[in-house]
Amino acid sequence: MNEDIVTTVDLLRHGEPEGGNRYRGTVDDPLSPLGWEQMRAAVGARLPWDAIVSSPLRRCADFARELATQRRLTLDIEPDLREMTFGDWEGRTVTEIMRSTPQALESFWRDPVNHPPPGGEPLPVFAARVAAAWQAVLERHAGRHVLIVGHGGMIRMVLQHVLGMPLQYIWRLEVPYANCSRVRVHGRGQEATPLLVFHGRGLE
Repeated sequence: MNEDIVTTVDLLRHGEPEGGNRYRGTVDDPLSPLGWEQMRAAVGARLPWDAIVSSPLRRCADFARELATQRRLTLDIEPDLREMTFGDWEGRTVTEIMRSTPQALESFWRDPVNHPPPGGEPLPVFAARVAAAWQAVLERHAGRHVLIVGHGGMIRMVLQHVLGMPLQYIWRLEVPYANCSRVRVHGRGQEATPLLVFHGRGLE
């Protein structure tokens, strides 16, 4: 029966990239040495997964490939799980943006739906892209336990979709480096019921 299908998805944000905190979006920086340590510590020796899915960007995919090889798991690279595109803010730090256009940044934090980054991806477009990729992962891996290695913005979009949150409140979700969340989905397709099991604690 469809309602007997249970799919568990762990969402793991990448660790610190080279260059530290900045709006990198599609800037493809690799993990820093600390970032690798953060990711490896988050996963530890656990092996609950049947498969791994990753964003194509290096700060996610490099670790996902290492883990998949070590644990002998299949790895899917899902292009639509990449981070939001930040337009003119790509590669810039908050401090740099605050020096030049503080009002634009404050408006983005307060109301990201109506005030996207200049030249960036509109939030509803980003949300729809991630939601479609999320549904594709659930369909492809129905009944399995999957690890998704992704980005802070991407994970917020998944949790917003799961919880039915208004888009303008996404910054109320804290998603630090190597943050772990778990979603359990009962059923399949339009009849599925997703549940947030935990957010912001270690994997079990």
